[in-house]
Amino acid sequence: MGTLEGQDVELDVTSIAHGGISVARLDGRVVFVTDAIPGEKVVARITDDRKKSFWRADTVSVLEASRYRQEHVWVAASIDRDPAVRAGGAEFGHIALAHQRTLKEQVLRDALERMAHITPEVTVEALPGDDEVSGTGWRTRIRLHVDDSGRPGPFAARSHTVVAVDDLPLATAAVEEVAPLDQRFPGEETIDVLSPSEGGARLIIGKQARTVVTEKVGDREFRLDDAGFWQVHHGAAATLTAAVQDLIDPERFDPRAANLDLYGGVGLLAAAVGDRFGQATRITSVESDSRATDHAAENLQEWIGASAVTGRVERWIRELTSSATATERARLAGATIVLDPPRSGAGKEVVEAIAGLDPAQVVYVACDPVALARDVALFADLGYGLEALRAFDLFPNTHHLETVVRLSR
Repeated sequence: MGTLEGQDVELDVTSIAHGGISVARLDGRVVFVTDAIPGEKVVARITDDRKKSFWRADTVSVLEASRYRQEHVWVAASIDRDPAVRAGGAEFGHIALAHQRTLKEQVLRDALERMAHITPEVTVEALPGDDEVSGTGWRTRIRLHVDDSGRPGPFAARSHTVVAVDDLPLATAAVEEVAPLDQRFPGEETIDVLSPSEGGARLIIGKQARTVVTEKVGDREFRLDDAGFWQVHHGAAATLTAAVQDLIDPERFDPRAANLDLYGGVGLLAAAVGDRFGQATRITSVESDSRATDHAAENLQEWIGASAVTGRVERWIRELTSSATATERARLAGATIVLDPPRSGAGKEVVEAIAGLDPAQVVYVACDPVALARDVALFADLGYGLEALRAFDLFPNTHHLETVVRLSR
């Protein structure tokens, strides 16, 4: 059989997969198809038929539309455009917002069932105001890439082709207003546009020197580098602060224990713990980016027992495990450990090290449901079961979601 790449085929779309891709079948073979909704019949162009187990395709037209299909929130990403130049970053924008959350719930539930063999109640919670604006206007940070002519724009979905666009509907008004979509930046690779809580929107052109910005969460201020990591949704930092505070079991929390905040960034979640449990709280925030650690030390200075250390979590926790004295081990055994790892999750080495410290409870913040499910299964094998779960739609009109869980013995 010759290659079908580039050919159009009719597909019945059956379900949703991780990554914002729908699942269809063609002559018994799985086809992962973009820009579709489970329950639809679509015409899709085969983009990759090299694997025996599955193929990939892009929807080019819809024969039988789902009742959840809507006009795409971003014209530049709509199905009317050739798939090669559809703007990326809004892969759920053609789906009604409430149904997007239903699909995210399915992805999270499926991952936990398949990998961790548990079926928890899962509700993906909207952030205040998102339903009123159809899940647009939330991004406080956007990275634009620069094409050979110097024009900035987003990448096309699943490619490194820069797409010229006229608007950025997922961005806050302040970000969209200063985004230089019609300017030229020859010789640059990226333009970051951001609007921190204070000081107005700004650009970071290429590798220009970092400056310090201030983000506010409630009445608390956090200082960080403009190019440093901060949650993208304008309501995300406050939402995660409240969620971590909510999921820590106060009966198990000991402010004098050697509490840890792993992958701590500039101290957002360590501060959440400190604000919940008071001035005497001991907590150590561990982060590999030394600039972020410097900011964390400053942001956490009001807690006498708070400290920030620079280290790769894998190495730092391994050294802690091997060198801890009996007294330190006792303090760690009473600890609450908060972790917010990158998209790839914590992984086997870190999970085993955390469980080996025998903490009272673990609160895990995850931006990838499959990595979370894998790590929850690893924790379960080491005696730490899932006790509580909350999930949040911090990225409307995309496939991403954030999940916070509590694990304990």
